Amino acid sequence: MAAAPENVVPPVAAATSAWLTPVELLVLGAIWGASFLFMRIAAKDFGAFALVEVRLALGGLILSPFLWRERRRITGTLWWKIVGIGAINSAIPFVLFAWAAQRAPAGIGAISNATAAMFTALIALLFFGERIDTRRAMGLVAGFVGVVVLASDKTGGESVWQAALVGTFAAFLYGIGANLLRKHLSGIPAGANASATLLCASVLLSPLAIATWPDHPIPTVSWVCAITLGVLCTGVAYTLFYRLIYRIGAPRASTVTYLVPLFGVLWAWLLLDEPVTFSMTVACALILGSVALSQQRSSGAK
Repeated sequence: MAAAPENVVPPVAAATSAWLTPVELLVLGAIWGASFLFMRIAAKDFGAFALVEVRLALGGLILSPFLWRERRRITGTLWWKIVGIGAINSAIPFVLFAWAAQRAPAGIGAISNATAAMFTALIALLFFGERIDTRRAMGLVAGFVGVVVLASDKTGGESVWQAALVGTFAAFLYGIGANLLRKHLSGIPAGANASATLLCASVLLSPLAIATWPDHPIPTVSWVCAITLGVLCTGVAYTLFYRLIYRIGAPRASTVTYLVPLFGVLWAWLLLDEPVTFSMTVACALILGSVALSQQRSSGAK
C-alpha cells in the first residue's frame, strides 16, 4: 500500500492525531522521566556499560517479533544505517546518561535530556530542510527557558556541571539520531525499527559490558530497575517515539523531552523525597506551555 503524500492528512486520521499525539507524548514523557530514577538506583551497582547492555538487549528482544515479521524489508544497505543510528541514538547516549546518573541527582539527567528537542529542531533546520514556524519556535524557546530555570535550581553540589554537560552532549546525539531515523529508516514499521537499532547497539556495546561486568552480587532492586529500563523505558518507549516521529516529524516528536524533566522531578519527589521548589513549579509551567505551542500547527498550515 503506497504511503499517502505527507501534506495530505485524511480527516479521520487528523482528528485521531489531535488527541492521540498529546496522550502519547504525555505517556512517553512519564516513562522516560522515570528512566532517570531507575538509572540513578541501578547504575551504582551495575556500572554504565553493564547497565546499558541489559537495557539495550532487553528492549531489543522484547520487540524482536516485530523485527522478525519485517525481516525481508531490511536489506544489507539498511542494516549498515541501522547500526550507525543504533550507536548514535541508543548506545552512546545511554552510556553517557548512565555515567551521569552515578555522579548527580536523577533530575540533572532529565533536565539535560530536554535539550534534545532544541538540537533536533536545529539540525533539521540546518541540514534537512525542515521548516519551523513562529509558533513552534516560540514553544521551543519557552521550553528551553523552562529547562534553564529548572537547571538553575538543581546545579548545586560537586561535579554536577560535569553530569549536566555529558547529558547535554547525549541529547545532542539524540537530535542527530532522530533526524537520521526519519530520513533513512521511515519505511520500516516502528516496532521493527526500534528492535533493530536496539539490538545492533547491544552488539556494539557488548565487549565493553563484558569487560566491565561487576564482580560483586547485584542487589535485587537494581535488577528490577535494570529490567524495567529495558522492557518499559526502552522497548515500549522507543516504539511510541518512532511512531510519533513518523506521524508528526522529528522536531515535534522530540518536544516530548520537555516533559521528561517534569516527570523526572515528580518521580524523584515521590520516591526519593527530593523537594519541589518554586523554581521547579515555574519551569514545569513553561515546559508544559512549550509542548502545547509546539504541537499546534500555524493557521496557514494544511
